[in-house]
Amino acid sequence: MGIDDRVFADEESARLQGDLRQQVAAALLDRADLITADAVAIFPHSGLESLDADYCGRLGNLLTMLLTFAVRDARVDSRSGFVADLHRTIGERMVPIGQVFTFVYFTERTALDELALDERLGATSEPWAVVSQIVRRGSFDLLAAYIERAQLEPNEAAVVDKLTTLHTRPMLDAVLAKELERAGRFGDDVSVILFDVDRLSTINEEHGYGVGDRILERLGILIRQYFRQHDWVARHSEDSIAVLLTRTDAEHATELAERVRATVEERLGFIDHRNDRPVVVTLSAAVVNLQVAVGDMIDPVRLLADAELAVDRAKELGRNRVQRVDGYSSALRVEPRSPST
Repeated sequence: MGIDDRVFADEESARLQGDLRQQVAAALLDRADLITADAVAIFPHSGLESLDADYCGRLGNLLTMLLTFAVRDARVDSRSGFVADLHRTIGERMVPIGQVFTFVYFTERTALDELALDERLGATSEPWAVVSQIVRRGSFDLLAAYIERAQLEPNEAAVVDKLTTLHTRPMLDAVLAKELERAGRFGDDVSVILFDVDRLSTINEEHGYGVGDRILERLGILIRQYFRQHDWVARHSEDSIAVLLTRTDAEHATELAERVRATVEERLGFIDHRNDRPVVVTLSAAVVNLQVAVGDMIDPVRLLADAELAVDRAKELGRNRVQRVDGYSSALRVEPRSPST
């Protein structure tokens, strides 16, 4: 075979494989809902119970779409919008890379199971060996694109507050909206606890501005110990920390807030060695409990606003206390806090 013949053969092979890729991608797209549903059905049983079905569905849909594009184009661009969406979705729950690999594997496996039934491309057809190879290579390309994106734009910076090591406020806002939406579908109770350090500005002014950072750092470590792994604990503002509790009764939420308040009063105080003066650190806290019925639509902005108003009320009543609110509290109206509160 001469050079021209080999070039023609290579071009013909590339054309045929390109056509096959288009056929496989079209078949995957037709079966996308089934592939996603099957992958999501398997995924929660792999030791990953902390991820709810709604979240797994969103993640599974993105993985199925990206696998389809990888098969069609023989590559995945890490700068594409779908990879950006995948990166952001994984960052919402800080899913470890090992779990991401597991979900991609399940997506690949269910995709091949669906394709195996196709009369033109399936397990009994002539091109099946190439089809299965294309799909498996697509899953590797998908993972490579995600890893490249994660290296260029680490999720941790967007979801973790460096000082407290808790979730950031944008992360809290995103999670709260989704959890309230889910509570409205299933009628789950929701509680939000808001902790605010009393007189943090005054402590900084009197004992040095690095002191406030040390208090917040210790506070983040301490508060996290009181809540479950699937509870959301986040830095709400400069001197406050919020906790989102789902499927927790109001009494238990209030008890947890009180225990945190008492522990802070007992353990977070310190001695200013410049003048040997004791510094007492206390919290004012709010617990807002909602009994959500199926079909209820809860406004996350209003919920957080009620928590902030309840904290203000706790400070007005003397600080170092927990203010409980059951249901929306539009009656709570107080003057704005001064910076020294």
